[in-house]
Amino acid sequence: MSLKFTKMHGAGNDFVVLDGVRQKIELSPENIRFIADRNFGIGCDQLLLVEKAQHKEADFRYRIFNADGGEVEQCGNGARCFVRFVHDHKLTHKREIVVETKSGLISPRLEEDGRVTVNMGAPIFEPMRIPFVSDDDAVIQTLDVDGATVQITAVSMGNPHAVQVVTDVESAPVTVQGPLIERHPRFPKRVNAGFMQVLDRDHIKLRVFERGAGETLSCGTGACAAVVAGIRRGLLDATVHVATRGGTLSITWQGEGSSVQMTGPAITVFEGEINL
Repeated sequence: MSLKFTKMHGAGNDFVVLDGVRQKIELSPENIRFIADRNFGIGCDQLLLVEKAQHKEADFRYRIFNADGGEVEQCGNGARCFVRFVHDHKLTHKREIVVETKSGLISPRLEEDGRVTVNMGAPIFEPMRIPFVSDDDAVIQTLDVDGATVQITAVSMGNPHAVQVVTDVESAPVTVQGPLIERHPRFPKRVNAGFMQVLDRDHIKLRVFERGAGETLSCGTGACAAVVAGIRRGLLDATVHVATRGGTLSITWQGEGSSVQMTGPAITVFEGEINL
């Protein structure tokens, strides 16, 4: 099977994007792991599949597969690349589209300056819906991580996140605690582990150990979750610049009941064809 692909990234979080509208695509988890392999395949954090919409209000269906081959609910950096892809490949002439994801509808918009803004929907705090095993929905929860007590804020941005505040993000135990939090038994569907350093009320640094992908240079939903967690803790204002190792994202959240807005880059690296 031969597949045409586009390699893209959003603030260093990189993707292989496939057009499932104009070509028939059926991939096994083994195929996805091969494509994502940086030594033997193309290399990516996630594979993004563009398909025809099934929801009557959507323009396209957006499917996300992590590097380990598993399908997940949401990817914010990928959503920005998604709208850039369908626009550049003339699958639509709309600058703002409605996209169907596994976790619901989102609305990415291609801005005049080339960046993309995505309405990521309202964050979810109810433990059962995240999902997170807890007797209450307190903003700060304690988590036992290999004998250490870690304070996290659990939130879903269509996918689960556990955000903790650290003094210095560069020396934070991301590679040690990240995989332990990712597979912590209190998160039945695993979780993205975020490590946030607050610089001031409108500026944070962030590293994220992503579920099924490991630490990435940037995580869009992780940036949204971190800002939401920081606002709920009283540490941040409504609009925050999030500095990741791959670039900067701008996140805005006006509080309970409102949607999170994310703005950032979406870059095409190269296009090619691969035989599976």
